[in-house]
Amino acid sequence: MSFLIPVRTCSITAAILLFPQRWVSDRILVDGLRELEFFGDSHLRDSRRKTNEAASVESVASVHGPGAMGIYTPDSSCYELLTLIGRGFDDLMTVNLARYRPIGEYACIRRVNLEFCTNDMVNFLQTELHVSKLFNHPNILPYRATFIADNELWVVTPFMAYGSAKDLICTHFTDGLSELAIAYILLGVLKALDYIHHMGYVHRSVKASHILISLDGKVYLSGLRSIHSMINHGQRLKVIHDFPKHSARVLPWLSPEVLQQNLQGYDAKSDIYSVGITACELANGHVPFKDMPATQMLLEKLNGTVPCLLDTATIPASELTMKTSRSGADSGIGEGTSSRPSNGEPSMHPYNRSFSPQFHNLVEQCLQRNSELRPSAGTLLNHSFFKQIKRRASDALPELLCPVSPITSFESTLNSQSVLEAASGLEQLAIEDWDF
Repeated sequence: MSFLIPVRTCSITAAILLFPQRWVSDRILVDGLRELEFFGDSHLRDSRRKTNEAASVESVASVHGPGAMGIYTPDSSCYELLTLIGRGFDDLMTVNLARYRPIGEYACIRRVNLEFCTNDMVNFLQTELHVSKLFNHPNILPYRATFIADNELWVVTPFMAYGSAKDLICTHFTDGLSELAIAYILLGVLKALDYIHHMGYVHRSVKASHILISLDGKVYLSGLRSIHSMINHGQRLKVIHDFPKHSARVLPWLSPEVLQQNLQGYDAKSDIYSVGITACELANGHVPFKDMPATQMLLEKLNGTVPCLLDTATIPASELTMKTSRSGADSGIGEGTSSRPSNGEPSMHPYNRSFSPQFHNLVEQCLQRNSELRPSAGTLLNHSFFKQIKRRASDALPELLCPVSPITSFESTLNSQSVLEAASGLEQLAIEDWDF
């Protein structure tokens, strides 16, 4: 009997013995992502679909649903990479503006280097891709194709010509958007959250940078990477206790019960608190608690400090006549005020304005310390604040965002001046937060 082992088998065996965790990690990495079968146009891959996937009604419906945007071909040769517009994911991901060659449409492509991803990173990606396939809603950012090419995971999403809501308040509306624009934006967010919550998930990352606006004024919620399921072994849990990983950048938006991390846990109402914080962010031009150390922020939230909209109803009249610097901007919890001249006119206090009582009430309901008292997303959709909406967002929002010009024009070659100028403009956006 021969005990000789073929050289190829021997080398693999040796690799397993010498580097067992790395070998297993790599296999889980590639196989786990491939098993998700998120490879673009399902018609091109039907012959490769697994039986258990074909039997999944929800998964099939999510791909073929009537509200789904176009699905792209899962082949890297179908995409022309125009320019690099961002990096992220511990510098393992590059974000490119690209053109989908078959129809000439622009898209954003995330390319993640799988070779150096840790198991935690892989789990993050698997969760994100799973829910992106499961969900099908007109206010949730669609994934048009995902596939693996040359050890990279490619994720193709639509290019959003208006960027994120954070881009808008950072570049144009530094003292906050108009109330009507905010109403249209929050309506889209709440519709997305109502769907997500009914599907048994908690978003856990609602903020202005995860609200994207397309060329035609449609509002999309992104940030699915932090999402968490409330379904365990087929049963819907009343509460969950998982703390969002990599959450340092979303701490100001997280609810007190999420930050507290106690045995009482939290549920979908934690997202409603984040909606309230986001409303203040959009209205005031900056997020409450933004400059606070994490410990102080936690204490403020646990002690019941409630941010508010900054206007004549919440700022004393004496302060509205003061001329202070922008560096003293109010955080939304009564720390200071600001003023700035515009267009050479006499200086007026930026918060010398009045929001409607309905808007104030909406924010107050969302930011209640007791999560059980907060309304659900579905209930908030019927709030009187939204009665001011008379038209579709696609008709009204572009007008309300004037003088912002959407990014729409790119030339076909990377060397063209227009692409370089567009890339320069894109660098000013908070592109790393576009669900990246």
